[in-house]
Amino acid sequence: MAVLKNSALFRLHLIVFLWGFTAILGKLIHVNAQILVFYRMLFAAFFLFVFIRFFKRDSLKISRKLLIQLSIIGGFMAFHWLFFFHSIKVSNVSIALSCLSLSTLFAAILEPIIFKRKIDLSEVIMGIVIVICMGMIFKTEFHYKEGIFFGILTALFGTIFSVFNGKIYGKTSSGNIIFYEIFAGFLILTVFYLVTGQITQLNEISYRDLSLIILLASVFTAFPMLESIKLMKYISPFTLILTVNLEPVYGIILAFFIFGDSEQMSPVFYIASLIMILAIVANGVIKARKTANTQKVEI
Repeated sequence: MAVLKNSALFRLHLIVFLWGFTAILGKLIHVNAQILVFYRMLFAAFFLFVFIRFFKRDSLKISRKLLIQLSIIGGFMAFHWLFFFHSIKVSNVSIALSCLSLSTLFAAILEPIIFKRKIDLSEVIMGIVIVICMGMIFKTEFHYKEGIFFGILTALFGTIFSVFNGKIYGKTSSGNIIFYEIFAGFLILTVFYLVTGQITQLNEISYRDLSLIILLASVFTAFPMLESIKLMKYISPFTLILTVNLEPVYGIILAFFIFGDSEQMSPVFYIASLIMILAIVANGVIKARKTANTQKVEI
């Protein structure tokens, strides 16, 4: 059992590393965020469909009500990715990833509303710390203001689809949830591009960029999403959440070594980012202890 758990932890860190590398690919791919996300969702949906239908041989049948719910969430996912890659294009990887820390703040606000629970004091304190740190980053990296703005939208839309995913968890298989959300996101983007006239831009892509997007959609999107579901059998949600918080750390370090000067930030940026990550981890530890104490009382 210990071997399985250690193997699961290794695979978990591999997944988080892959997620952190998506930002690197976002910068390496030359096309704009609109084209990038369109093809990412198209190919990721294709790979997920093939895996679920032909390898797992699972049914993709769901109710109409659930399909509508997943389509709405898929729309939030699509724009979350759009804002994320646009943030990278107009600033850099470090800015886009540091803004993801705001997801925890938005979750502290949205979760009590959606799940009708009391606001947690520790979450409020953590939120204040994150706001102060983001204020420090904005002040010292003001020339990246557009990237920070879209990074904040990235965190907001990512939180919305994550919170609503929590509401529908268990209504169908996790694989079906991921597939329909990504496929619906692809369809929503298609309609959006048709209406705005951007659909003609989709042909403006090189074979190099197309190859990198296929790599992004398969190895760095479909695979880690499916693998994270399998790992839930061996690790706790708490361990998953804490480890996922390392995604910005992996991404920022990789970006620094791969892109060099373009990712060089001020000392204030790194200090503020570190404080935010530590605050999120500390909040997770506090929550885990509260949950454990509550379970002991119930026993």
